[in-house]
Amino acid sequence: MKMKMSIDSDTSVVTPSGLPVFNKNMCAEDIDKMMQNAQEASNFLKAISHEGRLMILCHLASGEKTVTELEELLSARQSAVSQQLSRLRLEGIVKPRRDGKAIYYSLTDSRSTQIMEVVYELFCKQD
Repeated sequence: MKMKMSIDSDTSVVTPSGLPVFNKNMCAEDIDKMMQNAQEASNFLKAISHEGRLMILCHLASGEKTVTELEELLSARQSAVSQQLSRLRLEGIVKPRRDGKAIYYSLTDSRSTQIMEVVYELFCKQD
């Protein structure tokens, strides 16, 4: 799931924060791409919008963990952890790796780590 907007530079202006400013002169192709990106972003945000899944991502941001380790870290039953991992896997946010009987999970790419860093800054960091 790539969440990078690519639009024609003639039809957009960029704000000081780096966000594009969209206008009525955008071509249909740019609008379609914008809608596709919005859908992908929405699916990603829905997938992480559960406190259990957020906690899993917090733990995986520091490195690969087994399902058993996640159960212990979260003080949760295996079925609950597996259900949340399944949703994250479905959205391509985490990936499994089997080693013997153990299944290890890790983050698929840096997007989740970046989101967790922002969430930490906004909600968890003590000033």
